[in-house]
Amino acid sequence: MRGLPPQNDPNLIVGFDSFSDAGVYRLRDDLYLVQTVDFFPPLVDDPFTFGQIAAANALSDALAMGAEPKTALNIAAFPDDQLELTVLEQILAGGAERVAEAGAVIVGGHTVRDAEIKYGLAVTGIVGPDTLITNSRAQPGDALVLTKALGTGFITTAAKAELCPEPALAAATRSMVQLNTIGRDAARAAGAHAATDVTGFGLAGHALEMAQASHVTVCLTVDSLPELPHALEMASRGFTTRASRSNREYAAPSLRVEAGTDSQRLELAFDPQTSGGLLIAVPRHLAPRLVEHARRAGAQQAAIVGHVLERREVAVIFQP
Repeated sequence: MRGLPPQNDPNLIVGFDSFSDAGVYRLRDDLYLVQTVDFFPPLVDDPFTFGQIAAANALSDALAMGAEPKTALNIAAFPDDQLELTVLEQILAGGAERVAEAGAVIVGGHTVRDAEIKYGLAVTGIVGPDTLITNSRAQPGDALVLTKALGTGFITTAAKAELCPEPALAAATRSMVQLNTIGRDAARAAGAHAATDVTGFGLAGHALEMAQASHVTVCLTVDSLPELPHALEMASRGFTTRASRSNREYAAPSLRVEAGTDSQRLELAFDPQTSGGLLIAVPRHLAPRLVEHARRAGAQQAAIVGHVLERREVAVIFQP
């Protein structure tokens, strides 16, 4: 991206030169357009459920910025010479179900023949300047709330090897299917200063992006990180991914781990998440209200996981 020419349009509010979840373009002074795209190969065997997960994941970037998704375009790659088209039909049906639940509509899309199934969405939403949430306004003194438990990467990796306990995969699937409308609405109600969704770069990577964009240091309490059932057990059995290692390597120069921090639990922070929760910076006194709001709406493992400090020598601190 660094080699691309700079964007000079005065109506471009958020572009690719920031650490944001989606692009934002001003249509009118009171109305912004929010756009994002995401797609990936299947993580689960059931095609309908895969469609739900991929759609929830793609919608998440718009929701993290406080937007109302309005339209979505399917993006699919499918080996129609190897699999029945009914499989693709079920994938698209799962995606359409989540899009409808988010209050948006599917307006079309594009499919190509490929040796591997891939599916996702290009999402367009709207947001007003007063309801736009970016990852660049976290303030010292804020509390940090995470709205979903961590560990989807460990669990889905174990599931691919057919060595994951069924209850663990079921819990991870429920989490991945859940829309981040819950986190968006809770963030709005609490007057959140900043938010980002936690996906492929893991909690550490996305927290680092928030810290860099906001020019602060974020401090995460490892013992408070919510964990999906059996996630750390799967990690201890070796079901980590290359992305876990690359996430750690990416964040390492900008973070510090305090003495006494549980090294095994710390692995949760580097695990790449699919359709993970929102990391929200909110005034400290309003954080319990945000957690309560999210839990009442169905995000049962929402939790306060840290706080924001004035910028220090590192961007991210992990403490016990």
